[in-house]
Amino acid sequence: MSQKKIFLVLVAISTVSLLLHLGGRLSWTMEAFTQGCSSLPLVPWRLSSSAAGISVAMGTGKPKHTSVAFLKTHKTASSTVQNILFRFAEQHNLTVALPVPACGHQFCYPHPFSSHFVHPHTTPPDVLTSHTRLNVGEMRRLMPNGTLYVTILREPAAMFESLFSYYNQHCLSFRRVANGSLDEFLRQPQLYYRAEEKDSMYARNTVTFDLGGDKDRTPGDAEYARSFAARTEDVFSLVMIAEHFDESLVLLRRLLHWEPEDVLYLKLNMRTEESRLRLQGALPAQIRAWNWLDAALYDHFNASLWRQLERLGLACVEREVRLMRKARDWLVRECFGEATPLLRSAAQIRNKDLRPWQPSSKVAIVGYDLPVNGSGPTWGGSGGQGGGTGGGAGGRGGGGGLTKDTCMKMVMPEVQYSRLLLRSQMIRYRQAHPHPSPH
Repeated sequence: MSQKKIFLVLVAISTVSLLLHLGGRLSWTMEAFTQGCSSLPLVPWRLSSSAAGISVAMGTGKPKHTSVAFLKTHKTASSTVQNILFRFAEQHNLTVALPVPACGHQFCYPHPFSSHFVHPHTTPPDVLTSHTRLNVGEMRRLMPNGTLYVTILREPAAMFESLFSYYNQHCLSFRRVANGSLDEFLRQPQLYYRAEEKDSMYARNTVTFDLGGDKDRTPGDAEYARSFAARTEDVFSLVMIAEHFDESLVLLRRLLHWEPEDVLYLKLNMRTEESRLRLQGALPAQIRAWNWLDAALYDHFNASLWRQLERLGLACVEREVRLMRKARDWLVRECFGEATPLLRSAAQIRNKDLRPWQPSSKVAIVGYDLPVNGSGPTWGGSGGQGGGTGGGAGGRGGGGGLTKDTCMKMVMPEVQYSRLLLRSQMIRYRQAHPHPSPH
């Protein structure tokens, strides 16, 4: 047998051995690639290297984009996007802009963004993703050249119901309503709403306000609605839509040249069913009329999202979404030892680092609890807390499973994750800027 034939036989044997070893782990990228979604890498996603210093998306030859500003809007699934960005930043040793202590875990919202709100030990940043009100000029002065801006919207009726429930005890416009009735508020909103009051932005055109617009613009000002949508489009490279979250992630992944594993997630900051109000009859239309600017903005960008998806190819998008969900199911089983993790109240969650913040006694936010050692999956290692790596979905320990740290980060609420990042970045900053020794 010639040397060339021997070489080809050895290559074939090695390839078959690799496929047998990996089993189903190649399925989601391999299937997508072979069915025409050629932008997906032809590599096993769970074995791709994302260690610090390796920032090229496998299979594309393009560097991963690492400068991202995500305008975190309210009650739009934005906490889930933020968690994705937090984990990516940790895994790639990026700097996340975080608020100064006086601002809490938000950039002194509802004030327009200012670089003075950013903790000095988290600058210069690569990623910005905490709640703020858009101030484009100030953000561009802070963020690197070439930063991509992303935000997310939600259908106005569903979003307003969530706002009314979540901020019922904080927003004076809502607190005035007898028995906390959304129906009553919408019957005569002007009776309860005061534009000048603290927290009034939660009671009308909240997303418009978050994006720097005039929430109290005269209803029906079509020219303002058009120009505001156009200005928003000029700023943001992608406006995600919560109702089409996975499809939006397909676009986000391509925009940033990220791996499929970089955008895996579990839903965060969810309410119990008992905390939700059922929207019936005329309520959705009344909500859209009261929040007319948010409605116009949503309709504009929902249509825009679907134009982008159609250009990409709906069949390709559908395949990637299906495979993404399949990979997420695997991740859930690895972390929780079961197909569907049990959502728990804050009081039921043993690990205080995983307990979600509760806005009031009127609404319950649920979260996740990881299995205690010995009763759940076998993790590959503890991974530690506050380190610069291991926070992404692909983090693996020596034992072959996901690290416990990786699973924790997937379900860690915003407040705790922000604190953890601040601690780790302050340590890194001090190591890079040591004080001179006194003579």
